[in-house]
Amino acid sequence: MLRNLTDILIAWGPVGILILSILDSSGVPVAGVFDAVLILIAVKSPSVAWLCAGLAVIGSTTGNAMLFWAAHKGGRRFMEKAAPEGRSARFREWFRRYGMVTVFIPALLPIPMPLKVFVISAGVMGTALTEFLGVVVLARFLRYFGEAWLGIRLGAESTGFLKSHIGYFLGGAALLAAALYGFIRWRDEAYRNR
Repeated sequence: MLRNLTDILIAWGPVGILILSILDSSGVPVAGVFDAVLILIAVKSPSVAWLCAGLAVIGSTTGNAMLFWAAHKGGRRFMEKAAPEGRSARFREWFRRYGMVTVFIPALLPIPMPLKVFVISAGVMGTALTEFLGVVVLARFLRYFGEAWLGIRLGAESTGFLKSHIGYFLGGAALLAAALYGFIRWRDEAYRNR
């Protein structure tokens, strides 16, 4: 059933991308990989690729904001349902320590990471909505417009490019995580020395 819904939404073009990105980011499971769909649209219809990327950013931000708001209102009960027992405390501790970096990295990278749990953590922990939205918009903008550019630029070769350069992407993600970790450590140290 989810596969059929996903296929129908993809057939709707840009409007389907908007709806699919809202569903995907709000916690509703959708079949398939959203990033691959966006690249495929860019390959097949370069004229609507930028529109679809923009709508994906808007839809994903909307879906994440809905999940954030629900977690903010539902509090810890919501967190306990979202993460298996014991893991929710670990995610909350990660969020307490690393803040919005825990949202930025999984929102930016198309590799499986628990974004929804960190979005819920941000809501439960009382993060400012403007800070949360700023991080999500920046990460999703870089991700979805990058994918659209890749599909337009490389066409059908984009999948092969991604597969052959996966090591570079993982290395880049590790460097980004290390740089952000260093920044957090520096910020914590500067805060303690005040």
